[in-house]
Amino acid sequence: MQDPSDYIQQHKERFLNELINLLKIPSVSADSAHSQDVINTAEAVAAALSEAGCDEVEVCETSGYPIVYGEKIIGADLPTVLVYGHYDVQPPDPLELWDTPPFEPVIKETELHPEGAIFARGACDDKGQMYMHVKALEYMVRNNDLPCNVKFMIEGEEEVGSPSLVTFVKENREKLKNDIILISDTGMIAADVPSITTGLRGLSYVEVAVTGPNRDLHSGLYGGAVANPINILAKMIASLHDENNHITIPGFYDKVHELSEEERQAMAEAPFSLEAYKKHLDISAVYGEKGYTTNERNSIRPTLDVNGIWGGYTGEGAKTVIPSKAYAKISMRLVPDQDWHEITELFTRHFISIAPDGVKVEVTPHHGGQAYVTPIDHIGYRAASEAYETTFGKTPIPQRSGGSIPIVSLFEQELDSKTILMGFGLDSDAIHSPNEHYGIRNYLKGIETIPYFYSAFTRMKESE
Repeated sequence: MQDPSDYIQQHKERFLNELINLLKIPSVSADSAHSQDVINTAEAVAAALSEAGCDEVEVCETSGYPIVYGEKIIGADLPTVLVYGHYDVQPPDPLELWDTPPFEPVIKETELHPEGAIFARGACDDKGQMYMHVKALEYMVRNNDLPCNVKFMIEGEEEVGSPSLVTFVKENREKLKNDIILISDTGMIAADVPSITTGLRGLSYVEVAVTGPNRDLHSGLYGGAVANPINILAKMIASLHDENNHITIPGFYDKVHELSEEERQAMAEAPFSLEAYKKHLDISAVYGEKGYTTNERNSIRPTLDVNGIWGGYTGEGAKTVIPSKAYAKISMRLVPDQDWHEITELFTRHFISIAPDGVKVEVTPHHGGQAYVTPIDHIGYRAASEAYETTFGKTPIPQRSGGSIPIVSLFEQELDSKTILMGFGLDSDAIHSPNEHYGIRNYLKGIETIPYFYSAFTRMKESE
């Protein structure tokens, strides 16, 4: 195939401006106040797919937000790549920690992005990475360099657990039929060290509520005489880890696969500076399960974390009350063989069992997904590796990710397809956090690399 770099440089400013315009739309799926913004973003993505060269584009209605489907079919006997991405974004809160407004994109140079990075909510997760595929298609179509068929499925509910996607996939198996699924919603080890994500952790996400008295009480009149739900909740949460930061839920580790020493040594070969890691996060020490390294803790080990906790009076000044209720949101990241439904049930039974007399406990499951692994000898992995080697001049490192993309296991189950995770973000890009950003070089490098995947995959598939 032709080298796409000249085309990318020629259209660089337009590629950036198009992404910036997409980032201006606050498509926050978790906030109903932005419902129209989410729908507007779906329409914008559909228009971009049409402009890029898709012959058929649909904004498919669901019970929630629409799924944008597009396709470019050039031959019934050719392989088909299905691209998945999402156009919804995380809430921008807390707003006061952003250096610039989250939906007013700006380009700034950083230490890791000397060529500049786009700062905005969704810049890396996942509008910037999703849009790379749209622009890669544009290049291949306009330069007559598309070697196979391509389909797009871009959803608007990934950040709230993809509740409508399951039904859509099950009802559209023939429409979505493919030979490989391609996703860019992960990252690389470093800007000059390409990597391919071969594993994702699963997820179980729950909300818990502890209820004490039937109303908020005066802490002087009732303090020490009735259970305080916030105090109780704090103790219950603290008991979920032991002194070695091992999760104490009975049965939690029963299906956890322990990696061999050889596998752990291979992981340790990836470049990593603990001092740089701590400096970037402004922490004096790392923290986690005893007996495992930082990179093992955040990728091959299961975790349990409190994502939010509230109750009682949190306004300005003082109000001396014992609250009636206390709440927390808790996520558990899971590893292969841990079933998220089973883990949710184990958590629920255990959390209710450790509640003392005087309070009631309720556990509400929200969403979850299974862990996922792609073998490095798979044709899709080999094609991705060749693509990175071509544009980076280096063989990419296989890497397990600590994040979760629950729909990946769904795709394998319903579409009988493996997924290749070609991410171009960096851990430092602050996804889900204030000042999220995405390096311009990474964005353009993704557009350059993706066409080489299509070329390599088609050649390998046809030679099977």
